[in-house]
Amino acid sequence: MNFTRWSARLPGTQRRAAARTDRTAAPSSTTAATTGGAVPAARVETTPAGAPAPDSPVPTLDGLSVHDILGQVPALVALVHGPDHRIAYVNTAYAALFGPRTTGAPAREALPELAELGLLPLMDQVLRSGKPRTVKSRRVSADGTVNPAAEAPTPTDADPDPATRPRHGYYTFTCSPIEIGTRDAAHGPDGTEATQPGVLVFAADVTDQVEAAERLRASERQQREAAVTLQRSLLPQELEQPDDLRVAATYQPGGKDAAVGGDWYDVITLGAGRTALVIGDVMGRGVRAAAVMGQLRTAVRAYARLDLPPHEVLQLLDGLATEIDPSQIATCVYAVHDPNEGRLVYASAGHLPILVRDPDGTVRRAAEPTGPPLGTGGWLHTSGTVPLGPGSSAVLYTDGLVERRDEDIYDGVEALERAFSGATGSPQVMCDRLIRALGVTADHDDDVAVLVLQHPARTGHDAELFHNAALELLGGVEAAPRARAFASGVLASWRFPTELRDLGVLAASELVANSLQHGTPPMRLRMRRTDRRLIIEVTDGDDHLPRRRRAEPADEAGRGISIVATIASSWGSRRTPGGGKAVWCEFALPAGHTS
Repeated sequence: MNFTRWSARLPGTQRRAAARTDRTAAPSSTTAATTGGAVPAARVETTPAGAPAPDSPVPTLDGLSVHDILGQVPALVALVHGPDHRIAYVNTAYAALFGPRTTGAPAREALPELAELGLLPLMDQVLRSGKPRTVKSRRVSADGTVNPAAEAPTPTDADPDPATRPRHGYYTFTCSPIEIGTRDAAHGPDGTEATQPGVLVFAADVTDQVEAAERLRASERQQREAAVTLQRSLLPQELEQPDDLRVAATYQPGGKDAAVGGDWYDVITLGAGRTALVIGDVMGRGVRAAAVMGQLRTAVRAYARLDLPPHEVLQLLDGLATEIDPSQIATCVYAVHDPNEGRLVYASAGHLPILVRDPDGTVRRAAEPTGPPLGTGGWLHTSGTVPLGPGSSAVLYTDGLVERRDEDIYDGVEALERAFSGATGSPQVMCDRLIRALGVTADHDDDVAVLVLQHPARTGHDAELFHNAALELLGGVEAAPRARAFASGVLASWRFPTELRDLGVLAASELVANSLQHGTPPMRLRMRRTDRRLIIEVTDGDDHLPRRRRAEPADEAGRGISIVATIASSWGSRRTPGGGKAVWCEFALPAGHTS
């Protein structure tokens, strides 16, 4: 087909008649004659320079050459016609990338790049439907190879400048239906046109946009990795494992953006067998939320060392959260487990309820009243209690586990209750099962933190490693000898080594003597052993906490707490909920001592 004998037009357009009649124009102006001098002659308006004269013909597209237009377009253009898509034309840009093409040849043979790009079926659809189709961001190598498997070229000595190296390109291909007409004398002396359907393939270079998008994605990945690393570094790298509890936790960042959340958890051993369990969630996302979370977690550990009741810890955290960032609020639940009492004492600042599962599988919510989130200020928090005896389990969690956009959050809590009632295995296995049961995946849109604890029911040999003994002290001069005799008998029955037994008797004697001198009734000596430590605790009715101080050489008293601190692994004191105080110390058991 001779290129000079065809033209392209979009469907539905009408070509103008080849012959036009000349248009007649009215005179541009007339000169008004005046017979008298009363009315002046009308002033003649002049045409601005460069403006077309009123009688000039209006420019049209009829005189433009399609060949010239498409040849100057920087995009890739190919024109095909007929059911087998025979080549009618390729422009200069197309030929420069893929090489020259022979007109009249079928596209499957002469345009293999279109077949490799998957455009031939698309072009068939365009011919059938008469509607344009587009494929985006198809990769083409610098030498015209489509979707090369090789990696991008690397610099060489002959071509050290990356700016001068050829690079892979990305093109968006649009296939549009057109009608191709031919002027052939065989069709008639008047040059009537015969048309046939065709497809205009137009490929725009989007390499810069694709590379910019890829750089943006890479930057977002790096930012997210940095944010997740920051988040995980602020979480405990390894949970403390109490003697009486089995504990595990898991954290899963939400979504795929860089804006991680402020979820956190922690396990803190308080001494005397007591354990603090914390979980919280800073509202909002991003590095700022993670930084606030890190400060709150550090503060919780510091306040926990004071061995305060849970509601007092939250009271201190509330004031601190306001000072850190008044625009940030956080939810938190702080619970303390005491194996001697078999319960959790907890306080909640706007957090979701703790779930406790009894040995028979019944799940209960710790649903006592809670206070508002941290950072709101002006609220007195209160503590509640929930039983947690041997054989029981509990789960603490953040809202990402149960909250869904199309459901009420307490529907999610009920779903968690059902999943928790049937979950078995170790705490870590239970964490994983709860996350799967609630449908949390890598694409979940919110962070999730889960903390599971179990109070195992010990039997057989394990039960022999956990013992308790207590003595009520009535005061008087016989209290100290009774305490020493009781401690000596108990430690002998537990078959501790002689050295540890002597140290335990000395510590019990000093703690009882301190309570007799500075405390008030009722007084009690309690001894407890686990598989890892010996705990000695004395309680009385006075709430003044002892402090370790340096005794002067001439002082006859004031050395008891210093002696205990010296011989024991650790010691501490706290106020008891009903008034009074408890002073305790711990001794680590020798390695291999299991009887």
